[in-house]
Amino acid sequence: MKGKMYDYGNVNESQPDESLIVEMKNIHKSFDYVEVLKGVSIRVHKGENLVVLGKSGSGKSVLIKCIVGLVYPDEGEVYVFGNNISELNYRTLNKIRVKIGFLFQSAALYDSMTVRENLAFPLKHHNKKLSNNEVGIVIDEALDNVGLQDAAEKMPSELSGGMSKRIGLARTLILNPEIMLYDEPTTGLDTGTAKEISELIVHLQKKNKISSIIITHDMACAKITADRIVMLKDGMIYAEGKYEELAASEDEWVKSFFS
Repeated sequence: MKGKMYDYGNVNESQPDESLIVEMKNIHKSFDYVEVLKGVSIRVHKGENLVVLGKSGSGKSVLIKCIVGLVYPDEGEVYVFGNNISELNYRTLNKIRVKIGFLFQSAALYDSMTVRENLAFPLKHHNKKLSNNEVGIVIDEALDNVGLQDAAEKMPSELSGGMSKRIGLARTLILNPEIMLYDEPTTGLDTGTAKEISELIVHLQKKNKISSIIITHDMACAKITADRIVMLKDGMIYAEGKYEELAASEDEWVKSFFS
């Protein structure tokens, strides 16, 4: 196999890495006595897109929920910007969360608000000093970033699946996060729209120097977005490498994703 087979929990502890944005050390997590994560260790560096692949139930979504403190590991440590998430008080954790954007499978827009109002909501909530004019400028820029400048006054019900995903992304990015967490960003989209969303993820990564973790089972999305791929099997990291390395693997389980 040309991809890297992973030594579970083996993290290099030599010198502090200032480019390290997220570090998960030997994470274990169980629900109702079912162990979902079994000693997972992951590092994400500044400006890197890390794709996490795995079949349903492999613990992919639990992994990213641990990063924002929506779920806490039973064992192991999660560091974000050098902070141990489990040791932070509520106020400090919220400050960290503001720097993290989370795009769920659904765009999670408020149905009763226009696109403009959906984008204004997090902006006004986190920065009450902004004038209405300043809010408008930021919203226009956010819509421009996702190519939907003319959608500001539309209601969510008027948007296609791809447009909803773009607006959800714009709303997430409006607070200038340093980390983006994508949970199946292309689910439910046609092939062409999924490709556009994947390319948009890469464009925004390069433009804003965002570090991203992308949970997906869409191999086309993985090929476009991944700087590096981690593959989970039965709650453990089974393989790791670049797309091309893993695609050339002789391992039967890894090959099943690329065939």
